[in-house]
Amino acid sequence: MRVHHINTGTMCPRGGRLVSGSGSLFARARLVCHCLLIEDEDGLVLVDTGIGSADIADPARLGPNWVRQAAPQLDLAETALQQVRALGFSPDDVRHILLTHLDRDHAGGIGDFPKAKVHVHRAEHAMAVDGAPPPPRGRYVTSQWRHRPDWQHYDDDGEDWFGFRGVRAAVGRSGDILVIPLPGHTPGHCGIAVRRGDTWLLHAGDAYFFHGQLDARPRMPLLLGLFQRKGDLDRATRMANQARLRRLKCDHGDQVTIVNSHDPVDYEKCRCGLWPASLSPAGRR
Repeated sequence: MRVHHINTGTMCPRGGRLVSGSGSLFARARLVCHCLLIEDEDGLVLVDTGIGSADIADPARLGPNWVRQAAPQLDLAETALQQVRALGFSPDDVRHILLTHLDRDHAGGIGDFPKAKVHVHRAEHAMAVDGAPPPPRGRYVTSQWRHRPDWQHYDDDGEDWFGFRGVRAAVGRSGDILVIPLPGHTPGHCGIAVRRGDTWLLHAGDAYFFHGQLDARPRMPLLLGLFQRKGDLDRATRMANQARLRRLKCDHGDQVTIVNSHDPVDYEKCRCGLWPASLSPAGRR
C-alpha cells in the first residue's frame, strides 16, 4: 500500500503568525488541504478531496465570506483531479473517496470522480445532504454533490481501535483502512486510519487544526483558534476527542502518526518523507 500526501487547496488568510504560529503579523498565513491518495490493491482511494475543479471554475459557489476569509489560491493544478493525472492515473482509477466530513474544503472534489463510491458517516450525510437536522446557514455547499454520488454510510457500531469506539473497515475486509468516528467539528466527522505493517497513519481531519494542540501543554495561534471555535458545531465533544488524540500520541506515538487537514507543518513532514517513514510517502506539491 503506497500513500501519496497531496495538498488540494492552499489558503492564505490574513493574520500571519496569529494563524500559522510563525512569521510576521502582517504576512499572509499558509494553510493546506492535506489529503491522502492511497494505492490499494483494488484501485485508488482518496481521503478527502479538497477544493474541486468546479469550485475553481465558479468560486462564487464556495461563498463570498469563506473565499474572503480563507483566501484560497484556486489553482487548478492543486486539485485532486489534476494530481491524480500527474501521477499517471485516470480519474476512473479512484474507486473510493473517504470523507472526514462534508465541509466545502474537504468535499469539493467529489464531483471530479463520478465513478467513485463516496464514504461518509450517516450523521454527516443526514445534516449536510438530507437537512435533518437542518445545518447552520451556509455551512455546506450542496452543489458539490449535485451529481448524486454513490454514497456509502457508516454508523457508530464497530470495533475498538486504541480505545476509540465504533471503528469500521472502510475498503474491503483487511482492516488496513479504518473509519474512526471523531464528532464535534461536525456531527459525523471522522478520522481515517491507514495501516502499513505494525504502524498507523491517522488522518484526523478537522479534529484539530494546529500541531501544537497535541502537545502535552497544548498551544494554538490566536486567530486560528477563533476560527476553529467558530466552525465547531459541538465544541465540547470536539475538545474531548482532541484530548483523546493527545493521549493517543503520548501513549502510542511510536505506533500511530497523527496528522490533520490544514496544518502545513504536518503536511510538509509527510510530503518530504520525514514522517512516517514506514508509509512510503510520495508527496505532490
